[in-house]
Amino acid sequence: MKQCFHTLSIATKGSGLTDFTGDAAGFVFDSEIQSGLLICFIRHTSASLLIQENADSDVLKDLDTFFAGLVSRDPSLYRHTAEGPDDMPGHIRAALTQASLSIPVRNGAMALGIWQGLYLFEHRDAPHRREVLLHILGE
Repeated sequence: MKQCFHTLSIATKGSGLTDFTGDAAGFVFDSEIQSGLLICFIRHTSASLLIQENADSDVLKDLDTFFAGLVSRDPSLYRHTAEGPDDMPGHIRAALTQASLSIPVRNGAMALGIWQGLYLFEHRDAPHRREVLLHILGE
């Protein structure tokens, strides 16, 4: 059994989804692991990770719009407001999604579906630099 780690630093442009599929695929390839499991973990509490469609960018825009409407930015609803009106809504959006992904690795590549990609989902309005830890285990 072999394992490798890598940390991606991903710049976001504010609220929305940023594709990191290519970076993760490069890491899997460089690991030389043919069969195993890739785990992606975001080290933040106001951003999250998704596996989502990579063919039509309207899907990503619609997801961001839906979550923006789902979680109010009204600061009177929250106690935690010191970091701005988008921070607590960002924490709630992250709680509704996920902090980690597990992707099977087969024949030296991620076993994603044809229309699937890996995305960092930024829940804050301003651009941020986010860290995603990649960990692969296998043979």
